Amino acid sequence: MKRLYCILGMVSLLFVSDLASAQGETGGNAQQRRTPQARTGGRQEEKKESGLPELTVRAEDMNERMTQEIGNARWMRVIYRQIDLTKEQNAPLYYPERPRNGFQNLFSIIFQLMSEGKLVAYEYRDGYESFDAENVVNFKDILDRAYVYYEEIPGQGGKQPSFVINESDVPSAEVRAYYVKEAWYFDQNNSVFDVKTLALCPILTLTGDLGEQTTPLFWLPYENIRPYITNSLIMTSNTNNVKTFTIDDYFRRRMFDGEIIKTENLMNKTLRELYPEPDSLKLAQEQVDRQLEEFRQSLYWAPDTTQVTDTKQSKKAAKTARVAKTSTAKESKPKAPKAEKSAAPVRSVRRR
Repeated sequence: MKRLYCILGMVSLLFVSDLASAQGETGGNAQQRRTPQARTGGRQEEKKESGLPELTVRAEDMNERMTQEIGNARWMRVIYRQIDLTKEQNAPLYYPERPRNGFQNLFSIIFQLMSEGKLVAYEYRDGYESFDAENVVNFKDILDRAYVYYEEIPGQGGKQPSFVINESDVPSAEVRAYYVKEAWYFDQNNSVFDVKTLALCPILTLTGDLGEQTTPLFWLPYENIRPYITNSLIMTSNTNNVKTFTIDDYFRRRMFDGEIIKTENLMNKTLRELYPEPDSLKLAQEQVDRQLEEFRQSLYWAPDTTQVTDTKQSKKAAKTARVAKTSTAKESKPKAPKAEKSAAPVRSVRRR
């Protein structure tokens, strides 16, 4: 009987605890428990609104693992390049000029992510860019700087205001160039000589009464945008229309054609300031590429080709001398005189 009372008491306690937890979940001030199903549904709704997927935990972890650490580099050279999107080799970053059939160019992706608050950009400073909280640029300032028409909707409850922008007003066709900041480095711990893309800067080209004027908009760390462009497919060939590469592959494989405009130096001057003449500027750009290649070749040991050539020639000469000596010995050896044949028949020993 006592055992039966104990069982009934335990059942009543479990029932009361379940009822209390249910009331806590349904309460107005209590925090609702997030189920995997509700979380997935929210992501699908956001994906329908923006067209770009939300970052998952796996994507963020992969982005961290793909990040190249250059803090332990014993040698590093920072180079600035300008990518002209009007060139055929750089066209995959520019076309389509407007979103079409679910595909967008690089600036359309950047603009959409910034309008949704998923990317943080930093002020463009001539030679002194800094990616800290003091230099974070406001999205409204970017719209004013690029002369983009928008409608500002004030936020409610202390939220940030939102902007309504027509798709035709997005200046994706006017961004015809990019600044690329990259670091060539040598990691002694891993014996690796590689290059890392540090940041991108879109350059806006506006045509007015004074002609074309270029305006660098902002700096964007490449690691912030890389998770979103790893799935953005692009067409890289006119003969093969299958989109087999992504924008991230385009930068990691260095498929672009970029002109060197500056190398990090103590005076913080560009190559055009140091070499104003076009011929001297071209020679300086080629010298930078040659210095990088020479440094890469000096890191690894290569066999002496002259010694290899001498060894082959000596072996060939010894073989030739040996063959000549053998042929000379054969010629100098006296030959035995041939026996004269007799006309009489010769009887064999057996018949005898």
